[in-house]
Parts: sequence; C-alpha cells; structure tokens
Amino acid sequence: MAQVRLVNYDEASAEVRAVFDDIMKTRNTDYINNIWRALAVHPPLLKRFWSQMKEVMVKTTKLDALTKELIYLAVSVNNNCEYCITSHTFAARRHGLDDAMLAEFNEIVALANAGNRLTMGLQVEPDERFRPKYADKAWSFKKKPGAAKRKPKQSR
Repeated sequence: MAQVRLVNYDEASAEVRAVFDDIMKTRNTDYINNIWRALAVHPPLLKRFWSQMKEVMVKTTKLDALTKELIYLAVSVNNNCEYCITSHTFAARRHGLDDAMLAEFNEIVALANAGNRLTMGLQVEPDERFRPKYADKAWSFKKKPGAAKRKPKQSR
C-alpha cells in the first residue's frame, strides 16, 4: 500500500491535470499509473520527474526503446523495486521482450552482480588497457592572444 494518497484526475489541481493530460497524450492512453498519482501529492516533483522521464525514455535517441527499458529494468532489479520491475517489464514486452529474452536478461544481471561483488571483494584494479586514454590529460587553460586581462578586485 502506498505511503501517500494516490491522486485521481477529478480531484487533481490544474497543475497536476496538465501533467496527467501530457502523460495520457504521450502514451496514447486514458490511464495514469500509480507512480504518477503518488508523485502528484507534490506537483513540482511530478512535473520534474515526468519531464525527465519523457526526455530520457520517450524521446528518440541513439538507444532504441527496448534497450532503454532493459537498462531501467536492470537498475530496478538491482534496487529490488517491485513496482519498477513490473512496470518496465510490461513496457519492455511492448517493445519485443519475450520470455526467453527476459530469462537471458536476468541471467546477465545476476552474472554482472556476481562479477561485481567478486571484483569488489578482491579489490581488483582495472586493467590499464581498458582505461580511456583521453581521461589521462590534465586540464589546462591558455588565454587567447590579445585577450583583455581582468583587473583583480581590490578588497576593502
């Protein structure tokens, strides 16, 4: 059971209704998921989180929709978030995830967790060849020729 009251459309403020309307339009549905209804108790949070979700998960980017859902699902499995596991498995299935893929996906998540724990427990350092070369360059700043020098502020 939620720790906050789930806001229904008919009792929502104009600010919350605007977000709910955008969610329904974006998702082509007349249904608002419980997470959005829970976040609606604090409209600024609802608005920020929906905006970020839309920007990252809905907008077309270099990652396809199934890949995005699987990444979200992997994090949800690691965080043991039943709500997110359920909702993002449902969403991933809409983008082509089947039972065999879900089983393979969970095997990879379990293997990665085991590998991470073993590596952390043994405190194994990353191989130098895997480190990006560009990250080793120290930051430097050179003024452009002819750039005006700033006069230091005098303290009083």
